Amino acid sequence: MQNLQEILKKHKLTQQEYENIKDILQREPNLLEIGIFSAMWSEHCSYKSSKKYLSGFPTKAPWVIQGPGENAGVIDITGGYSAVFKVESHNHPSFIEPVAGAATGVGGIMRDVFTMGARPVASLDSIRFGRIDRQDDTGKLHRFLLKGVVKGIGGYGNCMGVPTIGGETTFDDCYDGNILVNAFTLGIAKTDEIFYGRAEGIGNPVIYVGSKTGRDGLGGAVMSSDSFDEESKSLRPTVQIGDPFSEKLLLEACLELFKKDLIVGIQDMGAAGLTSSSFEMAGRSGSGMIMHLDKVPMRELGMTPYELMLSESQERMLICAKKGCEKQVLEIFEKWEIDASVIGEVTDTGMMELYWYKERCAYIPIAPITEKAPVLDREIKKPQYLKEVDRDYHPKIDSLKEVFMQMLGSIDIANKSYIYNQYDSMVQANTIVGVGNGDASVIRVKENNTALAMTIFSPITYCYLNPKEGGKIAVACAGRKCVSRGARPLAISDCLNFGNPTNPEVMWQFKEATDGIKEACEKLKTPVVSGNVSLYNQTNDKDIYPTPTIVTVGLNKDVQKVLTSALQKEDSELILFGDLKEDFGGSLIQKLMERKIFGKSPTIDLEKELRLWDLILQANNDNLILSAKAVGKGGIAMALAKMAILGNKGFEVNTGVKPHLLFAESQSLMIVETQNSDLLLKMANKFQISAQILGKVKIDKNIILDSLQLDLDEIGKVYYESFEKCLD
Repeated sequence: MQNLQEILKKHKLTQQEYENIKDILQREPNLLEIGIFSAMWSEHCSYKSSKKYLSGFPTKAPWVIQGPGENAGVIDITGGYSAVFKVESHNHPSFIEPVAGAATGVGGIMRDVFTMGARPVASLDSIRFGRIDRQDDTGKLHRFLLKGVVKGIGGYGNCMGVPTIGGETTFDDCYDGNILVNAFTLGIAKTDEIFYGRAEGIGNPVIYVGSKTGRDGLGGAVMSSDSFDEESKSLRPTVQIGDPFSEKLLLEACLELFKKDLIVGIQDMGAAGLTSSSFEMAGRSGSGMIMHLDKVPMRELGMTPYELMLSESQERMLICAKKGCEKQVLEIFEKWEIDASVIGEVTDTGMMELYWYKERCAYIPIAPITEKAPVLDREIKKPQYLKEVDRDYHPKIDSLKEVFMQMLGSIDIANKSYIYNQYDSMVQANTIVGVGNGDASVIRVKENNTALAMTIFSPITYCYLNPKEGGKIAVACAGRKCVSRGARPLAISDCLNFGNPTNPEVMWQFKEATDGIKEACEKLKTPVVSGNVSLYNQTNDKDIYPTPTIVTVGLNKDVQKVLTSALQKEDSELILFGDLKEDFGGSLIQKLMERKIFGKSPTIDLEKELRLWDLILQANNDNLILSAKAVGKGGIAMALAKMAILGNKGFEVNTGVKPHLLFAESQSLMIVETQNSDLLLKMANKFQISAQILGKVKIDKNIILDSLQLDLDEIGKVYYESFEKCLD
C-alpha cells in the first residue's frame, strides 16, 4: 500500500479516525476497507458535524408514518394513502458539470421516493446562482450554469414523466463560487404498501438491479464533503452521468415488484453507491451480509472491488428478497430489460464480508461503521460580520413608480418562464396550480380526491443577518404559501446548505438556524420527516450565506376548495391580514437600492402565524375567499402586482401607509380577495389578527396603488419579459 498519509489525505480521513478504524477492525485496514470507511464517515453520509444539532428536530405527529432515517419521509393523507417525499442537494456536482449534476440530483431523489413503494407524482427545485445580471465573467459563467442546470432538471424529469410543478430561483454574490441545486420529489403510495431499506432474514438473497456499474462518480460522497478551490476543476470524473430512460424502466419494474410478496427491503444506491446501500440495509436490521463483488454487473473491463463498492453509477438498487423468490424477482427485471444479479445473502454475523472470485477482500463489523461514525463537537463563534451590519435601515423613495418598476423587473421578482417552460408541469394530468402561479403548487390526488400543496423556500438574506430568526421564517413562510392554497401544512423536508464546518462562524450559523427550525416546527405542528445536510459550500475561503431550504407539504381535503393567487371578480374587496412594520433589513428594496445587506432582519411571532393559518383555512372552508397571496419578497406592492398580473385584472387600493412601507417585508401577512368582507373582518377579530380593507378589484386594466397609477399591460410586459432579456 502506498504512503499512508497520502492515502488518508486522499480519503479525507484524519489520523485519529484511522486509529478508530484500527480499533474497530483490530488490525490494519486494507485499501478497500479504508475507502469504505472514508465514504461512510464522510460528512455527506455520516453528518458528523451536524448530527449534534439535528437530534432535537420534532419528527412525530399523528399523521407521520415514517420520519427521518429512511430513504424518504411518509405522512398519511387520508383514505388509505400516503405522501412520500424528500429534498436533497446536488450542489458540488452541478457546479462542476451543470447538466449532468442537476440531472442526477433529480434522478437520485426520485429513486429515494419510489424505493419506498411510491409512484413519483410531482417535483420541485430550488436553484441558486451568482447574479446573472452582471456583464463581467462571473455573470457570464452563471448564465451558463443556469442554462445547464435547467437543461439537466428538465431533461431528466420530462423523460421520467414526472411533472416539475414549482420551484425557487435566487441570485446572490454569495453563490459566485458555489451554486446550490436542491431537488424535491413527492410520491403517492397505499399506506399499507410502504417499503423500507432493510436487509434481514438469514439466507435471504441480496440482489443487485439496475444499470451496470462503471467508474463514474467514484469518490462522489467524499468530494461533496470538501470545499472548492482552483484544483476543483479536476473533479469532473466524480460527477455521475444519468440515464432517465433506464430509470423509467427501473421505476416501472420496481412498482411491479412491489405488487407481489417477494422482497423484504430495497435501497437506492445513492451517495457511496453499493457501500452505503449494503451497510445501511444491514445496519438498520442488525444483520450481517455476504457479497460476491465479481457477480456485480460491470460496464467496464478491469474493475476492482474498490471501484465496485465506491462507484456512484446511477439508476441502481439493492434488494433483499425472500428466500426462494429469486427467480420471480429476476424475471420481472428481465421483462423490463434491466440487469439483475444475485450477489450475496443476509447473515446473522453482524459483519460485512466481501469476496472477489471466492477470496475475501474485506471483513468489517457493520454496527460501528453505521452507528458509531465520528460525531464532532466543532467550535462555534458568533460571526464578526454581524457587528458590522447591525444598524437600522429605512429606504428613502424619490420616485414610487421607478422603485416599483425596477423591483418588478428585477431578476429576483420577474417571471421565470424561461426556466419553467422547459419543464413539463402537466404530465400525469393532476396539476391544479403549477409553476409560475405564485406561492405553493398543487396537485390532485385522484386516488382519494384530495389536493396536496407543496412549496420550497429559503430566506437567505434573513438567515445571513439572523440565522435563528431566518430558520423560523423559512418554516413559517413555506407553510404560509401552502395555506394560501387552502391547504393545512402537515410536515416539512429540509435541505440545510451551509459553508465550511471547520469555520466556527459557520457552525454558529448552523446551530442558530436549526434552533429556529426546531422552534417553528414545534409551534406550527409541521414535523421534519426527511432531509439532507450539505456542508462545505465554500470556494476559495468564501462561504455561502446560510441557506436552510424548507419544503412544506400541506393537505386540502376538498379538491374543489383549492385557492390561487389570481384576482377573480370585479368589485370584490382586497383585505390585508397582519401588521405592516418597518422591516427592511435583508429586504429586496435594500438589495436593489444599497447593493448590500445589513440591518435587523424581520422577526416572527409564531403563535400569531398559526392563528393566521387557522383564520385563512377556516375562511376558505366557509367559502369566504376568492383568491389569496402570501406577502413576501417585495412586500404588499409586489404581492398585489402579481395577483393583478395573474388574474389579468386591475385594482384600486389605498393603503394609507407611507410609500416605503409598500415594500416592507413584515411577516405573517396575507392578502385575500373576498365578497364577504364583513364576515372576514369579524372572523379576523375572533382569531386576533389585524385586518384592513385595502380596496377593490377592477375589470379594467388600470392599477391604482395609493399615488401610483399604472397600466396592467405595461407592468405585465416588464414582469414577463425582463428575465429573459437579462439572460440574452
